[in-house]
Amino acid sequence: MLKNGIYRRIAIASLALIIFIITYFFPTANTEQKYKQSLSYEDVAESAVYLLDKQELVARVNLMVSDNKDILNRIKEIISILTINSNESEYIPTNFYAIIPSGTILNNLSLENGLLKLDFSKNFLNTNKDKERKLIEAIIYSLTEIPEVKNILIFIEGEQLIELPFSKEKLPSVLNKDFGINKVVEITSLKDTSKTTIYYGAKENDKFYYVPITYIANTDKEKVEIIIEKLKSAPIYESNLISYLHTSTEITNYEILENEIKLSFNEYLLDEINNSEIIEEVQYTIFLSIRDTYDVEKVEFNVAHGEKVENFVINSLE
Repeated sequence: MLKNGIYRRIAIASLALIIFIITYFFPTANTEQKYKQSLSYEDVAESAVYLLDKQELVARVNLMVSDNKDILNRIKEIISILTINSNESEYIPTNFYAIIPSGTILNNLSLENGLLKLDFSKNFLNTNKDKERKLIEAIIYSLTEIPEVKNILIFIEGEQLIELPFSKEKLPSVLNKDFGINKVVEITSLKDTSKTTIYYGAKENDKFYYVPITYIANTDKEKVEIIIEKLKSAPIYESNLISYLHTSTEITNYEILENEIKLSFNEYLLDEINNSEIIEEVQYTIFLSIRDTYDVEKVEFNVAHGEKVENFVINSLE
């Protein structure tokens, strides 16, 4: 009897062990499904956001953010990244800074026919004189990177913001890249002025980024010529900005079309550049400068190499 009891307990224990091994190493379909349902994945994408760098210039920085397919949700996320001490501000790399005042709430937003309306809480006005214009620039340039956003209106508690709070500078009826960014004024007269935005390179912790400068000057030159001329000489007032464009680079021809510009250069555009990353930076500084100044989507480059011509097109930074 005792022996039968021992055998029975051994049999039960063995059966339990077998069941455990089968369950552990060969889970059922239902168990597998439960594991699958407990996992979640967040799609991310690279997005250009304009932040302050340590020189307090508004800079174009690529960040990995969630890949929001819904445009309004993507706008909300960018606004949150731009807001000091927000949850999303943790995405910001070292030595770059958000600019929308802490505690600012986006009360409402709407997007219709390319016009984006943003309604902020009063905390939006808690900036200072040195940063009030940069605040507007960062919002304009960050959000107009979204192709569907063409113009912006800013409201504070339902009232349209028509002037900057400290300087009392009047704002345009609609905000877009015509507002300029990191403005440098080089004029001696109010007549025959030209406004051109030029992108320079900069480095922080071996990370390359772009800084746009809007020049306002007295000149009758075509803007594409101004862009190449400026990129050939490093900006004197900001030694940290970089342009790798060879000083002997010349535009031999250009054609301005509705949504595209075709540029022809002599061989010095890429002369003596062996580093592929630097070649990209030369191309992209020209592309971004042309894109923002002429509001085009595509730039075609033609570079002479003796009797041969190298041809390439840029229509994005992806």
